[in-house]
Amino acid sequence: MTSTSLFQRYDLGELTLPNRVVMAPMTRVRAAAGGLATPSMTTYYAQRASAGLIVSEGVQPSLIGQSNPGTPGLHTDEQQASWRPVTDAVHANGGRIFAQLMHGGRVSHPDTTGTWPVGPSAVAAVGDVFTPTGPQPAPVPRALETAEVPEHARSYGDAARRAVEAGFDGVELHGANGYLISQFLSSNANLRTDRYGGSVAHRIRFAVEAVSATVEAVGAGRTGIRLSPGGTFWGVEETEVTELYTALLGELARLEVAYVHIEATTDEEVLLELRRAWPGTLVMNPVLPMGPKQTGRSDADHWLGLGADLISFGRAFIANPDLVERLRTGVPVAPVDETTYYQGGDAGYLTYPAYQYTA
Repeated sequence: MTSTSLFQRYDLGELTLPNRVVMAPMTRVRAAAGGLATPSMTTYYAQRASAGLIVSEGVQPSLIGQSNPGTPGLHTDEQQASWRPVTDAVHANGGRIFAQLMHGGRVSHPDTTGTWPVGPSAVAAVGDVFTPTGPQPAPVPRALETAEVPEHARSYGDAARRAVEAGFDGVELHGANGYLISQFLSSNANLRTDRYGGSVAHRIRFAVEAVSATVEAVGAGRTGIRLSPGGTFWGVEETEVTELYTALLGELARLEVAYVHIEATTDEEVLLELRRAWPGTLVMNPVLPMGPKQTGRSDADHWLGLGADLISFGRAFIANPDLVERLRTGVPVAPVDETTYYQGGDAGYLTYPAYQYTA
């Protein structure tokens, strides 16, 4: 066991984090038309700059990679410029921010993007996807041809370059939760028989190529990745979970990426085995996204004791812009109004106050 404190400094690449609290990426669908960041988004992230590190909501690296309406992008000059006020405001408030790059793959709809979704194979996601006119069944994606796959891997690197030019301190590839990288890792969404499917070595290839393209674009010290071992989001399944992720972590170690961000989507015994397999910085997200509880101080301390370096908090940051100070002082963590997650507008977005301390 370790005596590491959630409030100790941590060196992440060239960044010095003042604490080990990470704001996890959370979809809030508040972007303007054209996938542009907005003044409200600037305020939202600046309010939370006391986090050791902020990871932004998922940002599509290409139009075809957009999963939901109302999400921001990093594939046009206008989108890139729209993020500069956000990163400037976070830095002015003493913070650090990575952009999460999220290609939805099959978790998309032509009503959202104007183009047909793609995936490793022609297998639909399980469930309804969001569209401009409401939820609709996930369509069967078009299976990517072998020659097409590398351009989708490169899209992460292209978006990462734009992110850094827009002032982000780095990027996190969304390799979790049933989106494109996760689909390639999957044994039921990925039925390919070419070099991107079948064996563990082939199923991790797309993830490795996407990370490699990003490292080449912005450097390993500015590159992280989020993973959900054994997760079943959007109907994905994974066989040989330990072998799959041990192999992937070995490749990520070779690339010397800044961190791996793991969700607690499998047994703790497996997660500890992956911790032992990963020699670098581990960001741990101890509580399932959209699960029955949100991460608290005890969850954080537990995983710091098990060898995690940083702890990510999701929903707790929505209603608590001053979450770090609340955790430090032990004052109550305010509850979040779930009905405002995706409704748009500033209510439930900019309207949560910091705690009012009395003398």
